[in-house]
Amino acid sequence: MQRLYPLPATPITIAEAYGMPRPAISDGRPWVELCMVSSIDGSTVFDGESRGLSSDTDREVLLTLRRFADVIIVGAGTVRSEGYGAPRKAGQRIGVVSRTGAVDASSALFASGAGFLILPEDAPPSSIESVRAGVGEIDFDAALRLLPGNPAFVHAEGGPTLNGALAAANLIDEINLTTSPQIVGGDGTRLITTAPPMSRRFYLAHLLEDDGFLFSRYLRAD
Repeated sequence: MQRLYPLPATPITIAEAYGMPRPAISDGRPWVELCMVSSIDGSTVFDGESRGLSSDTDREVLLTLRRFADVIIVGAGTVRSEGYGAPRKAGQRIGVVSRTGAVDASSALFASGAGFLILPEDAPPSSIESVRAGVGEIDFDAALRLLPGNPAFVHAEGGPTLNGALAAANLIDEINLTTSPQIVGGDGTRLITTAPPMSRRFYLAHLLEDDGFLFSRYLRAD
């Protein structure tokens, strides 16, 4: 992997690029980092999955960020389409975001005890451990403060609806975006959907390259 920015351009390892400490948030909520891959023409999926856009290096970036994170949060639709199982990091928890809690409690993720649900307060009862905040819709600011283990670093993996909810609540502190060197057409979703119009300023912290893939890391500017 080659670092293109900041200069000077130089080889760099994934651990060096993504392993820096994340600062504490002054109001006590955890640092929230978003990791996604998209095509040049903006799609986050190819043939219904993100795998077709990825590479070995991109997957290693994702695994590295997972290793540094205290808690992972991900939308229920992404869990189903990507076939999530138990995390590799011992003791790590994965919060599955859902409005209804309609998930397979017998899946490897929940059967392992690593998975829990993030739901609105008025969602139907569930046998699965749950964090509940907000009525009708999830109050993500409140939910982040209720996550098990009081995490300092939360790693979010989409999908775009979850990304939109976090963006709308102004809760994204870091975006790690892999740009896959292909166009895929179709009607695949963007990085963020269902969010209202907004302007959230980020600055470029690094730009890396490997085999034509670009790896950009953005940090919030305000």
